[in-house]
Order: sequence, then C-alpha cells, then structure tokens
Amino acid sequence: MNNSKISVLPYCPNLGAIVTGVDLSKDITEIEFNEIKDAFLKYQVLFFQGQKEISPQKQIEFGKRFGQLHSHPAAPTMENFPEVFEIHAHKDSKIANGEFWHSDVSCDNEPPLGTMLQLQILPESGGDTMFSNMNLAYEKLSAPFKKFLSNLKAVHESEHIYKGRYSDRGVDDAELKYPKAIHPIIRTHPETNKKSLFVNRTFTTKIEGLSDFESTKILDTLYEHCESLEFQIRYKWNLYDMVFWDNRCAMHRAIWDYWPMERKGRRVTIKGDQPF
Repeated sequence: MNNSKISVLPYCPNLGAIVTGVDLSKDITEIEFNEIKDAFLKYQVLFFQGQKEISPQKQIEFGKRFGQLHSHPAAPTMENFPEVFEIHAHKDSKIANGEFWHSDVSCDNEPPLGTMLQLQILPESGGDTMFSNMNLAYEKLSAPFKKFLSNLKAVHESEHIYKGRYSDRGVDDAELKYPKAIHPIIRTHPETNKKSLFVNRTFTTKIEGLSDFESTKILDTLYEHCESLEFQIRYKWNLYDMVFWDNRCAMHRAIWDYWPMERKGRRVTIKGDQPF
C-alpha cells in the first residue's frame, strides 16, 4: 500500500512540475524518494513548494540519495559543509551566479547530473529563474540538421568564466587552471535515453573540426534555438522553495533584476557522468 501524500502537478505543458506533500527538512521514505525520482526524470525540473528551511546536512543527505555529490571547481563552499555552495547576491556584489543561459559546470569532463537549490533570502521583487527544455529543443530540429549535428563535438571551457570570479569572497585562483572538456552536441540521457542539445553560451566556445567562422555561426544558431520561448518556463520563487533540475537535459538562467536587494540560498549538486 502506498501511503505517500506527494502531489506532482505539471507546471507548464513543456517543462517542470510542482511537488507538494513532502517535507524535505525531514527524512523521506523509499516510496517518497522513488516518486520524486520518477517525477524528476519525467518533468526535468521540480519545484518543491510549502517547505521549511532545510538544514545543510539534510540537503546533503537528500542529494546523496541520487548519487555522489559534485564539487564546484571555483566557488567557495559553506563553512563546515564543503558539499554546499552558497548562492549570494547583494548590493555590493560584482556578479550574480547564473546570469546567462547554461547547464551547470558543463566544462567538467563529467558534468553534474542535477542541482538542488533552496533560497533562504528572497528579494522583495525579481530574482526569478528560467529553464529551457533541451529534449524539446532537439526534437524541434529538422531531420537534416539533426544528422549534420549527430557526429559533432563542442569544446566547453571555464577559464574565461571562473578566473577571478570569486575574488570578493576570498578566493585566490591566480595559479589555478579551470576545467575544459569536449562533449557531443547531441547527448543521450543515461536514464531516459532521450536525446537533447548540449551547448550553452556560458561554457561552449567552439565546435571541433569546423572553422571559427562556421563554428560561430552554427553555435549562434543553436543558442538562439535553445533559448526560444516555446521551450522555456519562468519560475517565481516563494521563500524556502527547493528547486531540483536535471542538468543533462535542461538549461537555466537566474535573472539578476533585483539589485540592490539581496538573494541567498544553498545549493547541492549531484555528480554526473561523461556525456555520450
């Protein structure tokens, strides 16, 4: 008998679901976990509403139910909780995390499976997050273009993004080398077997084997396509919502439209595998 009280309702026809009836600040049962995982694979982005503040330890424990945790190559971590990356923007910030479309740390050889973020401080207005469905973006391509892209790989780099990015938070990275990887432009989801586009304007810099001119034109076309409104949703946060997204098939961006107000949260990321 299933005693779960979890409710999963589609957020929009193209992407996402609202999840209620589960308290992530407490231990969850195996039945609840399986329902959440099934919804995650089906909807790509889950919005857990009606939550209390989740302790760093509980968020870490929940993340580990999905696999080993990923360590960010650049960002400072939370004191006493190295698995937690604190997202924080305020009136003195020089940057806000995730301002441009991206899949988290796609520059890694094994990019993250997924990311879960809970916000503990919200601005009075603004601070929404947008998501885009890369399965759907792939499906909408013409057959000839799919064939053309099928054997192409792209370079994903991070030196231009991360170098000096967190200097205001005490990070001295002058001697560090940041990740660079090569991934297929069309990747296959290891659990659903669905194909999706895997390029983004934050980390992707070039298509292997093409001239700079050809690469730039094709990447610009793909970026514009991936960012089309028909694939997007936009989420307005409630305090203590937790959002969990699948980096293997969904891009996202955080809108920094709330300066000089403050936005702060805790992020845990699950380790993924090498795209194929």
